[in-house]
Amino acid sequence: MSSSTFMKSRSKVSDFMMMQKQLMFANNSTINQIKLHSLLSNKQHSKPYFRLPHFFTKNTTTTQQYQIIPPPSLFSSSFCSSSSSSSTASVSKLRFVGWYLGMIKSHPILTKSVTSALIYTAADLSSQTIEWQSSKSLDFIRTLRMAGYGMIILGPTLHFWFNFVSKLFPGRDLFSTLKKMVMGQSIYGPAMTVIFFSLNAALQGENDKEIVARLKRDLVPTLLNGVMYWPICDFITFRFIPVHLQPLVSNSFSYLWTIYMTYMASLEKAETDS
Repeated sequence: MSSSTFMKSRSKVSDFMMMQKQLMFANNSTINQIKLHSLLSNKQHSKPYFRLPHFFTKNTTTTQQYQIIPPPSLFSSSFCSSSSSSSTASVSKLRFVGWYLGMIKSHPILTKSVTSALIYTAADLSSQTIEWQSSKSLDFIRTLRMAGYGMIILGPTLHFWFNFVSKLFPGRDLFSTLKKMVMGQSIYGPAMTVIFFSLNAALQGENDKEIVARLKRDLVPTLLNGVMYWPICDFITFRFIPVHLQPLVSNSFSYLWTIYMTYMASLEKAETDS
């Protein structure tokens, strides 16, 4: 066999082998495509063996994927509930303030009297709690006396007193404020203290001599303690608070003072000169 014939036969064998390789590659790719198509069709049409939880949702895009949506956390829910409850409480407070201001305009004396009665009731209960002993129970008659004093006497007098002082000294400058404070400490404060001690003693069954003896014993110490407490309260009230709200602020300041006053009023009878 010549060399040229050998080379031709060798070339034919190489071409044949190349064709076989290409045919095998094509068959493999076709088989792979068929398998892939079968696998996808089985995934789409076969019945699932389990169900995904409710927080898995299917994202329909060009490629189908599963996206995890986390459930609402306990912190976020509690935060939302606390924020909603706080906003509700704020709205309720604003409504109450608006209602109270409206009541002051429409029924000023009644509103201020009820406010004084509530503050005196709370102050007397606090005073009895401070001095409470296991062998004693709360004296609700005493509390009723204090509430009646705030309702009938203190509330109306505060209304007329603050209106009178504001008309006498209409400004809220420093000099006008000082004059109002002096009038309060020299006229209104002592007068209301005498009325408070006398009326409370009379309601407890004390006679005139016993009431006078109580005033001699308790009036001056009470007034001296009032001089240490009320000037700063009166300064804030007269200088910064509108007239129609001054009784409310004064009653608020008087809570601590009333605890002291109810304690003084509940002391034993003073000895009389007989």
